[in-house]
Amino acid sequence: SQYIIHISVSHRFCDTFEIGSRLGNTHGGLSCMSSCGWSLNAQSGSKSMKRVITYGTYDLLHYGHLAMLKRARALGDFLVVALSSDEFNAGKGKRAYFSYEERKAMLEAIRYVDLVVPELTWGQKVEDIDRYGIDVFVMGDDWRGEFDGQLKGLCEIVYLPRTPEVSTARIKNDMRLR
Repeated sequence: SQYIIHISVSHRFCDTFEIGSRLGNTHGGLSCMSSCGWSLNAQSGSKSMKRVITYGTYDLLHYGHLAMLKRARALGDFLVVALSSDEFNAGKGKRAYFSYEERKAMLEAIRYVDLVVPELTWGQKVEDIDRYGIDVFVMGDDWRGEFDGQLKGLCEIVYLPRTPEVSTARIKNDMRLR
């Protein structure tokens, strides 16, 4: 009889890679979940992780963001956050207080987040779902219905309730009043 061993390893240089091997057989495989360049396939038959993706600017990080990320991660085993780049935000008429690199560093320090990638365009969501093997697309319920037509049939779409008493816009507005 043959046994399947499946190991998932996280590390800083290649975010996450999986190792699959059959005992008694020298064949195995490696696959990487980041953009580091690894592209070998893991053994078929091994159970893969359920992957979740969400998008956002995550400026002035607050407990509403943390609650959203925690709930998104609970929907799967691996959470990808597509973080709006400074250039993409400028095209939307937005300006973040913290730079992309600063916001990325904050997100990477959160235990619910496994991988942070740049969001460069509105249209990249379909490509991201394919590139990262996404099973669940998550957004706040203020976006309800916005992506259904574009993503229907590609993955599960979940709109999570926002934390109503806090938002980045509200924090910025409150700070102007002081």
